[in-house]
Amino acid sequence: MQNEKAVSLILDDGHVFHGYSFGFEKPVNGEVVFNTAMMGYPESLTDPSYSGQILVTTFPLVGNYGVPAASHDANGLSCFYESEKIHVRALVVSDYSKQYSHWNAAKSLADWLKEQQVVGIEGIDTRELTKVLREKGSMKGKIVFDGGEDIEFEDPNLVNQVAIVSTQEVKHFGNGKKKVCLVDMGVKQNIIRCLLRYDVNITMVPWDYDFNQMGEAFDGLFISNGPGDPNLCGKTVEHVKEFMKSGKPIYGICMGNQILSLAAGAEVKKLKYGHRGHNQPVQRYENGKPTTQCFITSQNHGFAVDNATIPADWEPLFINMNDGSNEGIRHKKMPWFSAQFHPEASSGPTDTEFIFKEFVNLL
Repeated sequence: MQNEKAVSLILDDGHVFHGYSFGFEKPVNGEVVFNTAMMGYPESLTDPSYSGQILVTTFPLVGNYGVPAASHDANGLSCFYESEKIHVRALVVSDYSKQYSHWNAAKSLADWLKEQQVVGIEGIDTRELTKVLREKGSMKGKIVFDGGEDIEFEDPNLVNQVAIVSTQEVKHFGNGKKKVCLVDMGVKQNIIRCLLRYDVNITMVPWDYDFNQMGEAFDGLFISNGPGDPNLCGKTVEHVKEFMKSGKPIYGICMGNQILSLAAGAEVKKLKYGHRGHNQPVQRYENGKPTTQCFITSQNHGFAVDNATIPADWEPLFINMNDGSNEGIRHKKMPWFSAQFHPEASSGPTDTEFIFKEFVNLL
């Protein structure tokens, strides 16, 4: 670290953490959040749901298996990434491994960060940093280089991050019999991969696109994950409300759960420090009562549906077993449901991938 530039991570509550640069060198700000996953940094860094955020990994060793090369499958989807670029504003780790070894590695994490002009810092006491975020909540932060330019704090949740990461054009995937409209709020590409396994024809539209006016007879609506505050996506909510009049199946993942809930009439609030990792336990509910079905899930979100505001004709479908927060809703009569966690789990446990089949079976 002697040849690397010294940097400081400054939180808006006054905490300062000193470390060294191993990525692109520029001052950067954002919301500081932590992820408890032990692996999967290529997938996490390319997850659009991290837009506007400075990501802290609680697992101490990062970079030891390098980064795979950018490649695409027959559908034009990335083989190993969740989007076409890194979305975090910066990566904060305890110990960066300069040596990497993996059969699929094409470059080091440091080289990838520099190519994408993303800041990476190491030598941070991420245990202490995580304790601060856990006790005080996710907060604004900035990374400045010693002797370099200073910048102001910024709250990315005040900006519509979905509008930044969503597709700008209508796209098509697959040639299946059933037609699905996928609203791209910041979709992870493994969601598309999972849907394509079930012989569907996907039309993906921008977050604010009025899919009700497309003139296509969609068999169902799918609302993807995405970053930031769903309360800033009023256009999507109104379009979902209009689609409900058709009575056709609707399914949402992560932010999709929140958008569906807002369309139903529920409220969405910000969590203290969110759920980010591969080890979040959830329990399935039936008729308002917990079942014996419990799952370990992959999650990445800072907002959650307020269970107390769910209308009478809806009910919670999943509940987080750590803090009791909402993990999905379901209409009591109509084929509309959602999950706050990631059934496609890239990377992470695949315990709940069956939910894609449940949706397709309703079409």
